[in-house]
Amino acid sequence: MSLFDRLQDLWRSLAPVTPPPPRHFFTSEEIGRLHRLDGAAGIDDQTWDDLLLASFEDKLAPDASIFGRQVLHQRLRAGIDDAACTMQRTRLQALMDDRARLEAIDASLSTLRHADAEVADLLLQDAAPTIPFWSRWLWLLPLALLLSLAALVTLPFGWALTLAALAPLMALQIRYHRPVEEWTATIRALHALLRTTSLLGKQGGPMLETFMEARASAERLHVRLARSPSLRMIPAAKQYADWFAADNVAHYFKTLRIVHTERAFLRECYLACANLEADVTLARHLASIGRWCWAERGDARTLVLEGGVHPLMAQPAALSVTLQGKGAFVSGQNASGKSTFLRMVGLNAIAARAFGFCYATRACLPALPVRASMRSEDSLLGGESLYMAELRRAKELLDAAGQPPGICLIDEVFRGTNHLESVSAACAVLEQLAGRDLVLVSSHNLVLAPLLREQLAPFFIDTASGQPVLAPGVLRNPNGIALLASQGFGPRIEERAAEVARWLSSHLAEPAPPQSSSFRALATSSQATAL
Repeated sequence: MSLFDRLQDLWRSLAPVTPPPPRHFFTSEEIGRLHRLDGAAGIDDQTWDDLLLASFEDKLAPDASIFGRQVLHQRLRAGIDDAACTMQRTRLQALMDDRARLEAIDASLSTLRHADAEVADLLLQDAAPTIPFWSRWLWLLPLALLLSLAALVTLPFGWALTLAALAPLMALQIRYHRPVEEWTATIRALHALLRTTSLLGKQGGPMLETFMEARASAERLHVRLARSPSLRMIPAAKQYADWFAADNVAHYFKTLRIVHTERAFLRECYLACANLEADVTLARHLASIGRWCWAERGDARTLVLEGGVHPLMAQPAALSVTLQGKGAFVSGQNASGKSTFLRMVGLNAIAARAFGFCYATRACLPALPVRASMRSEDSLLGGESLYMAELRRAKELLDAAGQPPGICLIDEVFRGTNHLESVSAACAVLEQLAGRDLVLVSSHNLVLAPLLREQLAPFFIDTASGQPVLAPGVLRNPNGIALLASQGFGPRIEERAAEVARWLSSHLAEPAPPQSSSFRALATSSQATAL
């Protein structure tokens, strides 16, 4: 160990205990900046909202810095290929097998959490900053001020010269106050990045070879980006230097040049630190939960999930499903958990594609993009009815289907129109979707099950035992009318509703699907026109 390192260790041992890193707030746009800059296709916004992925992301990385959050968001939104998934699994397993090393790396990464600005946009775009030519001559302004102060003593109108010297200094502070403040936050983030690179390089060992090589350069750049030590040590020196020497503006332009020159190195530090923090965050997450497994990657028409749960639920009920060649039509009583089941399947499919693990006891899932339609709503401000919103989303799913094939999750398809047209439109759209994508749909329109039996295997959520179980078949005992009694509607309404339900059931139960090819062609053409 060098003398310099020994002195640094001695200084840190005498320094007061560092407070824990603050939790800075970042918008979803800032967290998603890396993904957007990467340009890779990923989960669309409605699917992201329907599957509550923002809440899942918060649960996954409650203490991660903006750097780690951006990489986790990128992996979650775009997924990773088989080779990257295998390497990620190896890294995560190595971290979980050595808990002491995991904690040591996490302690070094904690410096990143002091960053209060995101820098992906700065480091991943190569646009040169606009720096005025006169910025190199700012040192003349404090010199002019000193000369004017001398003139103030010796000349009758020396005060005019002093005002003339102060004017550009004040103008600079007014003009560049906001850019300097924003850039100061950026420099703090870069200092956190370089400091973390140095700490990890000093720690050394497996997985940290990149940081060991970059340590010396990071420490030198850390010094170059810092302001003069004397300004930090002398009380109020910084404020005087800013107002009467434009030191903050000069430092702003100086560091702009340095960052642009060193952008490639800073980018390497950013990606190395952010990816390592993402891995550490995932390893800590897996170590803190009870139910998870490494996911196998299957073909586009195979989905196996045994004992799957939703990680956002406090006491989730485990459900299992196996699909081979067909999608699934899921029915169930009100509040039986159909929507939760779809979200559970969707989230596990996304986690398997992005991180290689699932919240289940066994999983074999296709590495396909997931698309959902679960919370379509009417819009008073947008002038869009519920049915029009559902049609718009259905058209988006049809346009996206097969490019590449995906997993489609649809909850209560076409609620916004009458029963007959809802069934007709749903049948036509789901037939076409299921021809290309693996479709899982839940619906109270049980008449859809026999109409779609060629494309979607029927399942229902059986709650008779008190614990929900996904069983093959179609729900036989819906509870919509029974709930009228529990809500106090009265026997007259209950009896009339039951009477109408019996009549409808006798006419609509187990309908034979249309066999005529011309009828099918006409139905498909009509629905395509409607969409």
